[in-house]
Parts: sequence; C-alpha cells; structure tokens
Amino acid sequence: MTEAVNIHATAIVVGRTGLLFSGPSGWGKSMLAFTCMTEARRLGLFTALVADDQVLLSGEAGTVIATCPPSIAGLIELRGTGIVRQDHVPQAAMHYAVLPGSASGENRVPPEGEMVSLAAGFSLPALRLLTGASSPLAILMAKAPDIGD
Repeated sequence: MTEAVNIHATAIVVGRTGLLFSGPSGWGKSMLAFTCMTEARRLGLFTALVADDQVLLSGEAGTVIATCPPSIAGLIELRGTGIVRQDHVPQAAMHYAVLPGSASGENRVPPEGEMVSLAAGFSLPALRLLTGASSPLAILMAKAPDIGD
C-alpha cells in the first residue's frame, strides 16, 4: 500500500461503488454526496459515508483507497445546516471522481473517457455534475450504470 495523501474531498459508497466528490471549496461536494446517499437509501441500495472534507488516499494493487481520519468518522458538514452523523465505513475503494460540470461554453459536454489526477499517482475516471442537480445519483447512474452494483 502506498503512503496516504490527504485531499479536500468527500468520499461515499453506493452499493460497492466508491464515489469521490472533488472540486473547489464551496462547490457543494458534501451536499451532493449527502443527496446521493439519500437517493440510494430510497432505492434500497447500500450506502455509506467514507469521509467528508478530509480524505486520505492510498493505493493498493492499482486501486485508489479512500480512508477517513478517525476524528471525523461518520460526520458530514451540510453548509448552512451544520454537521450531521451518517452511517459510515472507515475505508473503501474509489471507482469514480465526481467533479463540477459546466452548463455553458465549450466544456458543456465533457470528453468521453475523461480521467482526473487527484494527487500524484492517484487517478480516477471523471463524472461531471452541476451544482443543484435535483437527482444527482440518477444522473451519475445514467452515465455509469455500474454505480450501485
């Protein structure tokens, strides 16, 4: 296993699929992740928080592993609401990076097969979402049907 790198992100699991929400401060990573977990529960899918705000990334056999610092285990900050407790797992494999999308301009349709480097040596396939998407999990599942498996 490689040495862990601390990044500013939110990591969740839906089914057996790890989703790492990454983007600028204020983009809404935590709220989008929380909304995805809520949607997953309504669909009867297993879901859990891995980490919010601080995610420790490491690698094991070519897989990106997200781990939560023990001091924030099970806690997610919902801007304007406060910190709430969620079902959580201490670590999980990550399969996709969820990044901010663009509603206009030449980047309106992201490139197929886009990969994103999260830190030196850690890359994942990218999925794009707009802030305020009413059903973010449904959008992610339309783009990556293996989410929730």
